[in-house]
Amino acid sequence: MNFFVRHGRVLVLLSALTACAPVISARGQQPDPEALASIEPGIASRRDVENALGTPSTQGVFRENVWYYMSERTERSAFFRPELIERKVVAVVFDPAGLVEDIVTYTENDKQEVELVARVTPTAGNELSIIQQLFGNVGRFAKP
Repeated sequence: MNFFVRHGRVLVLLSALTACAPVISARGQQPDPEALASIEPGIASRRDVENALGTPSTQGVFRENVWYYMSERTERSAFFRPELIERKVVAVVFDPAGLVEDIVTYTENDKQEVELVARVTPTAGNELSIIQQLFGNVGRFAKP
């Protein structure tokens, strides 16, 4: 009986320690550095990029000739919020002929904060009170 009590305490202690171990999560598509280095601007085509890196995470909306490969790694301990370890975006820019023009890597340090505008677009019409809205059509549609 003493054996089970002594080892039971050790088991509980080990369980508690492993429960607090951080969990690392990887999301997205991190291109292989060697495959990325093998892509030569001016020579590689879209098909070459797709064969080397796979299909992109997304394509450009405002610039149609850009493929983005996005990834991030986070670390979470117990019930705390996940902390960002690394975020990376690799942009492959193509020229109009479909050849690689440039490869740009963005990290968390390259981000820019966007300030939202709080203005309201004015609309034509009248500002009506609640009473005017509720009773505005009373008697308006009378039969002739």
